Amino acid sequence: MRSASLVSAVAALALTSSAVRAQEVSGDTVKIGILNDQSGVYADFGGTWSVEAARMAVDDRGGTVLGKKIEIVTADHQNKADIASNVAREWYDVQGVDAIMELTTSSVALAVQGLSREKKKITVTTGAATTELTGKQCSPYGFHWAYDTHALAVGTGGALVKAGGDTWFFLTADYAFGYSLEQQTGDFVKANGGTVVGSVRHPLATNDFSSFLLQAQSSGAKVIGFANAGLDTANAIKQAAEFGIVQGGQKLAGLLFTLAEVQGLGLEAAQGLNLTEGWYWDQSDENRAFAQRFMERTKRMPNMIQVGTYSAVSQYLKAVEAAGTDETDAVAKKMHELPVEDVFAKSGKVQANGRMVYDMYLFQVKTPAESKAPWDNYTEVAKVPGAEAYLSVEQSGCDVAAFAK
Repeated sequence: MRSASLVSAVAALALTSSAVRAQEVSGDTVKIGILNDQSGVYADFGGTWSVEAARMAVDDRGGTVLGKKIEIVTADHQNKADIASNVAREWYDVQGVDAIMELTTSSVALAVQGLSREKKKITVTTGAATTELTGKQCSPYGFHWAYDTHALAVGTGGALVKAGGDTWFFLTADYAFGYSLEQQTGDFVKANGGTVVGSVRHPLATNDFSSFLLQAQSSGAKVIGFANAGLDTANAIKQAAEFGIVQGGQKLAGLLFTLAEVQGLGLEAAQGLNLTEGWYWDQSDENRAFAQRFMERTKRMPNMIQVGTYSAVSQYLKAVEAAGTDETDAVAKKMHELPVEDVFAKSGKVQANGRMVYDMYLFQVKTPAESKAPWDNYTEVAKVPGAEAYLSVEQSGCDVAAFAK
């Protein structure tokens, strides 16, 4: 008994010491962690470019808030929830990190948001798609920026069916994100009078899509929907071009594909692809000016994940300033209250479940002949109002009443 008590006492002392160290570290600094994939299948999707966007947001505030220095820390979670959770725990307990953002990959985002709720720390997810973040696994300290599977399904699925693409076949990443994206897009296809004729699942980071594409091609579906992301989508589209699928009359829909991946793939392979994003550099003078600043720092144009990360960091710092403190409950309250009005979102609002609602856009990738300059890759096809793109709190399944308990 004495031995067990001693072990418990030592463990308690260690936890207390960690908390004290974290408090000492963060006392005169507001620390924001950018935790994402920087070396794997989603490295172009957000990666080090999201880190640079976060630093831009800090620079635009002059590097301080409430007289405290703002510090960005970063790590590569390798798309593994256990690695991400260990990093997050060490950041909170030892380094005194106040908030964690980006969180590419749904499994990672859910794990870190769950840990952050226990620790009473804020997360703002820009890189993961699952609606569960603001649904059944919602948190009073969790916020979802940039996009989600529902918005992608509405933007790409609904609009293409209305344009005549009424039969679909899905190539789906074999994990929670892919399942959710396929299901929600399929629901919108059917709700608009279309039909899902089949689907096939593939492992994450697949190199050879030939057998999957042959199934999609032989299905006769008018639209092949890629319910995957990053290099998986890029490789599938590249191999679809080799099979002559578009030339054969079928359309390709990248259900989560961004400017970064289109640029990496090239217009020759990506031309005609339909996709949904929440931001494009050539939509306005304000967007072009921001993109030029980003280009000067990174030698590339930003996508919605990277500009969304800029917005998330900026809004968090605005909330700290408005609250007059970096204490979590006060900042979270302001995050819910403040409108989002910046280069990323116009008239954006944060719902009680943490979902930031703003307008999305359906784009079609230009042909090489249509493109007039590097990164001139999109033609805007349709605007999807935020109220249509995102689930309401009531629809989401989030028990916001439990937040007050």
